[in-house]
Amino acid sequence: MLVPAVDEVLIKIYAAGVNRADILQRQGKYPPPPGSSDIIGMEVSGEVVVVGKDVRRWKVGDKVCALLSGGGYAEYARVSEDHCLPVPLGLSMLEAAALPEALMTVWANIFEAGALQANETTLVHGGSSGIGTIAIQMVKLLGSKIFVTVGNEDKAEACRQLGADFVINYNKEDFVEALRRQTLGQGVDVILDMVGGDYLGRNLSILRPQGRHVSIAFQSGRMASVDLFEIMRKRLVLTGSTLRSRVKEEKTRLIREIETKIWPFVALRKLKPLIYRVFPIKDTAEAHKVMESGVHIGKIVLEVTV
Repeated sequence: MLVPAVDEVLIKIYAAGVNRADILQRQGKYPPPPGSSDIIGMEVSGEVVVVGKDVRRWKVGDKVCALLSGGGYAEYARVSEDHCLPVPLGLSMLEAAALPEALMTVWANIFEAGALQANETTLVHGGSSGIGTIAIQMVKLLGSKIFVTVGNEDKAEACRQLGADFVINYNKEDFVEALRRQTLGQGVDVILDMVGGDYLGRNLSILRPQGRHVSIAFQSGRMASVDLFEIMRKRLVLTGSTLRSRVKEEKTRLIREIETKIWPFVALRKLKPLIYRVFPIKDTAEAHKVMESGVHIGKIVLEVTV
């Protein structure tokens, strides 16, 4: 069994969330940060079974979910005590495993990097993804409007049910023209983009003056051409980030922000993950195929301990 460091806990894993970054790591395109486990998996739920000698918050038997740099597709994982959150009463362990990565990603990119304010509007591409379905709920709970893009009507309806203010099926209409009509030509304040490629220029065209564009993935390519004059004229901000490579202290800060500002909504069941399908860990390959197909709505979860 793994031995935790003095400030770590050892978790017996119940479930692990599946993320697109897991696919990239499996393909050799997203190696773990130095010093991290090379086992895939960045978020888990489970039970604390060993605590390091300096750990003060957790005790053996506590139910937690955690953000990892790697090692989630396993029976046990070591994790800093500061990177765990308590599993609230009434939240299943499967649901708990589906939350850390999406919550941290949305908070860090829409609310911190994107600086979304109450009564502003954000556009999230991939509204039916694990990140998108959490973003809809978080944005609405914190008092802003959210528009999303999806690929079919089933995904569109799921996003409407979660509270999206406007949903665009990009296979039926151009999202730029649809948003111009919806906003009476005003555009949006913040865009969370997972597509990259030629979406960048189209996104910039519908950002309002002083709008913020945040990139977190590039499914259509990492290279893009932009109109610099449009950035200058509208005083736009272009930024982006990854979560996994952040230093321990930065992740700790994000987790404390989530625990203070978002976790109460989770405890009250006002925010919860939309789980598409649960696979036993022996069927991880099938779970990855489903994610790669893009048919899922919400999160895919692996059940490790039955």
